[in-house]
Amino acid sequence: MVTKPVIRRFFLVALMSLTTALAGCVTTTDSRFSREADRQEALENYVTLATAYIGQGNLDRARHHLDRALELDSNAPSALAAMGLVYNSEGEPELAESSFRKAIRADEGYTRARVYYGAFLYSQGRFADSRDQFRAASRDTEYPDRGSVFFNLGMAQERLGEPDNAITSYRRAIELSRGDARPLLALSRVLVEQGEYEAASRYYSRLSTAIARNPRMTHSAESLYTGIRIARYFNDRDQEASLAMLLKNEYPESVEYQQYKVLISNGQ
Repeated sequence: MVTKPVIRRFFLVALMSLTTALAGCVTTTDSRFSREADRQEALENYVTLATAYIGQGNLDRARHHLDRALELDSNAPSALAAMGLVYNSEGEPELAESSFRKAIRADEGYTRARVYYGAFLYSQGRFADSRDQFRAASRDTEYPDRGSVFFNLGMAQERLGEPDNAITSYRRAIELSRGDARPLLALSRVLVEQGEYEAASRYYSRLSTAIARNPRMTHSAESLYTGIRIARYFNDRDQEASLAMLLKNEYPESVEYQQYKVLISNGQ
């Protein structure tokens, strides 16, 4: 279904074309530029609609719009990158990778393609390749969601056994995306694993404050277990008991709750 704003834009384009034809005083060069601008706008509208359909899980409609976009420009990086998402959702990893790589070859500066490709590579367990794509994407200072890029980079670095680099990336993610709980939790957890409890406590406190202030945010099993480990280190028995009760009640089947039971049975 085409939204009213999109219909309105196409209506305005048609109206302008009609006005130009009636006036009969526009040069061939101006007309060519106008047609090119209209073509590019139409292409991006198709990609925008396709991306929305991908988010809804409607891959047939997404593919329809992307096919139309690629008819306008078979090398459009935005359309190729989005098509990679469709292929991946359809369980076609080879086609997905080919589409992501074509998008990057078409425009090495199209950061969104690198972000999509990095996420794809991470899901395939190719963490070194994923790290390299996210690292390249992180250099684009104009990318609107750069904080998430650094968070993803940190996750890949963790999986590669690079905790110091992951800590640096998570800190950068926190600086760029204030209020995002994901890098706060990830950084708290890695710092605990590195034995840096003082620093971990500071970031975990920020995470707890963010959760308390936002009714849509709740603790996960991971965040509760991270808090428990910090509380045990500082011998804060009340905090530990409170978090442990939440972990038991909310996530009794979680890996983190099993880890907590091992922790207390060993007297650690």
